[in-house]
Parts: sequence; C-alpha cells; structure tokens
Amino acid sequence: MQLTDYLKSYRPNLLRDPYIIAEAGVNHEGSMDLAKRLIDEAAEGGAQAIKFQTYKAETIASKDSPYYWDITKEPTRSQFELFQKYDKFWKKEYEELKKYCDQAGIEFMSTPFDAESAKFLNELMPVFKISSSDITNLPFIELQCSFGKPIILSTGASYLWEVQQAVETIAKSGNPLCLMHCVLNYPTADHNANLGMIKGLIKHFPEAVPGYSDHTLPAGMENVLNSILVGATVIEKHFSHDKTLPGNDHYHAMDKEDLKIFWGKWAHLKSTLGTFDLTALPEEAPARRNARRSLVSSREIPAGKTIEESDLTWKRPAHGISPKDIAEVIGKKAVETISEDSVLKWSMLQ
Repeated sequence: MQLTDYLKSYRPNLLRDPYIIAEAGVNHEGSMDLAKRLIDEAAEGGAQAIKFQTYKAETIASKDSPYYWDITKEPTRSQFELFQKYDKFWKKEYEELKKYCDQAGIEFMSTPFDAESAKFLNELMPVFKISSSDITNLPFIELQCSFGKPIILSTGASYLWEVQQAVETIAKSGNPLCLMHCVLNYPTADHNANLGMIKGLIKHFPEAVPGYSDHTLPAGMENVLNSILVGATVIEKHFSHDKTLPGNDHYHAMDKEDLKIFWGKWAHLKSTLGTFDLTALPEEAPARRNARRSLVSSREIPAGKTIEESDLTWKRPAHGISPKDIAEVIGKKAVETISEDSVLKWSMLQ
C-alpha cells in the first residue's frame, strides 16, 4: 500500500500494521552505490518507504551554526561543515534513486530543505515530509502545502502552540496531515522518549494521523513497538547499512536486521492482542462449562416441596441452572425428590 492510500485509510482506535519509513537521510555519504544498497536493504528488511534528505549546505545553514548532536559520535562542531560533507546529491541523483526504488518495490521519499529541492522533489514523490527543524518555518510549510499533497510533519523540540501554528498553516491549504511525535536529541535516551506525547497529539489534533519519528537506539525495537501501542501508525527511524560507522546518523540508526526483528515482534504482539471485541473464545468453552457454577441442593428436597433459598447453594460445574436464575427457582416445587448435592436442572422443577 502506498503511503497516500495508507493515510487515507486511517481510522482512530483501529490497530493496523504500521507504515515504516526507513530514514536513510544522507547515510549514503555521497555514494550512489551505497544509496542503492540502502534501498535494497530497507526493502529486504520490510520497510514500505525509504527517505533521503535533500539540501545544500549554503541554503540550510549559515557558516556560524553550532552543533546540537553528540560530538563523541560526530565530532564536527559546525552544522555548515557537516552538511557540506553530504550535500552532493541533487535533482539528477534523486531521479535515479526514484527509479531504483520503483524497481525495488519500495516508496521513494526525501525531505527538502529549500525551495528549489521542494520543487523538483514534487515531481518524484506523492507526500512531503517536513523536518522538526522547519516547524516554525511557516513560509516553507506553505510552499510545500501548495503542491496539494499530504504532509508529514515532525514535532521535535516544539511547544504545543508551535505545533498548533504549523497545523493551522497546513489546514488553510487542506492538505491531509500526519503529525509525528519526535524528540530532537541524538541519540534520545529511552527515559526521554516520552511516547505518551503521542497521546497528546491525538488529543489536540484528532484530525491528523499520529506517527512517531524515533531517535532512540534500536535496542530490540521496543520503543517503536511501544509507540504503536499508544497510537502511532506511521513510523520513521534512521536507517544504516552499518550501525558501527562513526559520525552523522549511523550510530542511532536501525539496519535491515533490526527491521526484521521488529516485524517478527510485531507479528507476535499482534497475535497476543487478538480481537478488540469483548467475547468468549472457543478455547474457553471447557472452562465455561466446568469452572462456572450451578445451583446445587444444600440438602435433600422432598418431591412436592416449595423450594426456599435455604435449600440452595452454588457449586461447580455449570451443567445445571445458573446462579443468576436463583430468583426464578425459589418458589417452584420439586417434581421429584432431589438428593443433597445435586446439580439442579429445570426438569426437576414444576
């Protein structure tokens, strides 16, 4: 299912398989072969989409732009210098990657970070993803809305009023919207994941599809699983072919094996969740019959005697009259002598 169809089919309180976006970002590090490998491995792992990032250092950051990441993992202290390392792909390269994604059976996406890239990416993808870093960049949000396509907006490092302003801007254009809970901290410690904020997004923005952009360490993909249980349905997580590589987004990314682990755990979790309709299961039939109780004679009841409450108790199994019907039994006459400790049946009563 394509992401546009997935977003359209969203219904609140309906648990369904998540839509996983493997956020390759610029983990290709300027290599087309590596970018294609990331596409192949994301598809192999079971991601429905792979997303890149499209920018030029000169248009995304000034030369005086300090770091906001863990410099023990990525020692570059200037955003401008970091972006210069990875801004080699442009329109031609993304057109090639789009074709390769189509061949691999995975949806192509890329987050634009300037007007020029937004315009040429519009020809290549059906959905726009807006970074948390641009949530207050309302003119840029308006530009992306002008293409008339669904918007996925990450909400990292934002106060509620900032999210509200962005949502109101998008609402003016009428674009379908997915709001992603996100913590803009690399990597995000588990105790800072604040998955409960997904419930907050659902509460304040019930018309938006809830999602989660995860920056925690993969660690069995538990945080991704838990995000689904609190309502996230579109999931984005950084993706790498080698998590041991230094720098940039490798060290907090998942790989294809993490994706496979996730889908295995999700299948198990889904099987344990079962149905949301309250009902007895066929497997519980023996317990219904043998572990529940019936009305039982507490003493011998002679034939013709009017039954009193003191003649009755309740015991297992549930092969006779249910205790819930005790009011109907009291006052009836025994049509035969009922021995002590007998399970009462309607045929014994007049």
